[in-house]
Amino acid sequence: MAELVPFAVPTDSDKTLLVWELSSGPTAEALHHSLFTAFSQFGLLYSVRVFPNAAVAQPGFYAVIKFYSARAAHRAQKACDRKLLFQTSPVKVHLGTRHKAVQHQALPLNGSQCQELANYYFGFNGWSKRIIKLQELSDLEERENGDTMVPLPKRSLKFFCALEVVLPSYDCKSTGIGLVEEPVNKMEEGPLSFLMKRKTAQKLAIQKALSNAFQKLLIVVLGKTLLFILEVLFQ
Repeated sequence: MAELVPFAVPTDSDKTLLVWELSSGPTAEALHHSLFTAFSQFGLLYSVRVFPNAAVAQPGFYAVIKFYSARAAHRAQKACDRKLLFQTSPVKVHLGTRHKAVQHQALPLNGSQCQELANYYFGFNGWSKRIIKLQELSDLEERENGDTMVPLPKRSLKFFCALEVVLPSYDCKSTGIGLVEEPVNKMEEGPLSFLMKRKTAQKLAIQKALSNAFQKLLIVVLGKTLLFILEVLFQ
């Protein structure tokens, strides 16, 4: 049976693992590292979150781990439940509880997360992006409002980006756009700070366009051979 892996924040219960009976000895940061190392061998992780037990419970921690793939989460649950893993006592690993709740619209991954997911399934050289257009719209607005005699100290940096994601092995292309607006105050910020904000706004526009392009793609995982194809949802 095929599994669909979208470029969206995983929310399904079958992609979420609950890990109990973590030792109280290590710090939360150390447990996070150990959990990430232990569970990432089963598939790409979206997040690992470690929490202290409730005051009424025994000292220790529990964790919530989210996978992008439900198959990976199931493999991890079967392999790690009631095993020692990285501590002297076994841990309990269960799949997330399924709630009958209103279905919310899936949140898109940001640009960096999309790149991480694409690199995992297609390889670093399995895809590329091509910037079609990167334009600063704030300059255009200033020219359109050129009849104003007194320049306003407060303005916004606006950048528009259009790019294309290319997967040559699948003969697939997807375009995306991103628009970013960052407020600035020339009277309060120096030239260096302004240039840094301008550079940051450019990067954010590119990342937003990259995320938009990946939202139009769907990863389809076929069988145990882990063959991957892409299905274009909309353009």
